[in-house]
Amino acid sequence: MSIEKLTRLAPVELGYRLDANLPILPLALQVSPRKSAASQVGRGAPHAHPRGQLIFASSGVMRVICGRDIWVVPPSQSVWVPPNQEHEVYFSGEVALRNLFIDATVTVGLPKQCTVLKVSPLLRELILKAVQVGEEYLPESAGWRLMQVILDELRQAAPTPLHLPMARDERLMRVIEALLEDPGDSRDLEQWAKLAGASGRNLARLFVAETGLTFGIWRKRLLLQEAVKRLDQGQQVTAIAFALGYQSLSAFIEMFRKALGASPGQYARQHRVADGI
Repeated sequence: MSIEKLTRLAPVELGYRLDANLPILPLALQVSPRKSAASQVGRGAPHAHPRGQLIFASSGVMRVICGRDIWVVPPSQSVWVPPNQEHEVYFSGEVALRNLFIDATVTVGLPKQCTVLKVSPLLRELILKAVQVGEEYLPESAGWRLMQVILDELRQAAPTPLHLPMARDERLMRVIEALLEDPGDSRDLEQWAKLAGASGRNLARLFVAETGLTFGIWRKRLLLQEAVKRLDQGQQVTAIAFALGYQSLSAFIEMFRKALGASPGQYARQHRVADGI
């Protein structure tokens, strides 16, 4: 699905609230685009706020755009957005959203750029508990200590490869936009070069120069993002593999396992259990 067609989340006021005595301000939201026709209309402006933000979906999949980069966020991952980093959040379906707005005074040790972080079972439970505590806690209280543990866990959280860098070059963006619209398009670099109006060699150089990734690695990340989204929608592994242009189911499974440490089937089962399904 084109990102242009996804529903955006409006900025949240908690991100602008400065108070070092409340290192984390938690917020739970249930996003249901199908129940709000108004949410499908128009495009909200990108925004930034002085608090950092951990964006976590306890169920459902969302996309976050930071600068020129796209981040897909399934339930086992979260996106860390540093203070004052411009970003947007998009939803293609039902999402149980858990936000942690983190005061800039306690972000030492956290990434200085948008990063997808793995959410361990412990961190997941800590985030859910923080939402229950809310923002009514005092320094040195049990709630305050919980927030310190969350910060410690976040500083140790491992990054994941669900980051898809974008480009500025118009020739390269013609190719990227076509692939975002149809991730399963299996044209090779020379065929894409005709669309871009460049030689295959120049297009290959542009991918590395603009995104930091080769065409092959960039496309695998796109396929991984799309696979995660489709698994969350309940699609079958075999159907996903062939829809994304894989001639071999085993090749698709191996790509997925190398990237996320589990086969697509294992990944889907883990998230059904996590979501209580």
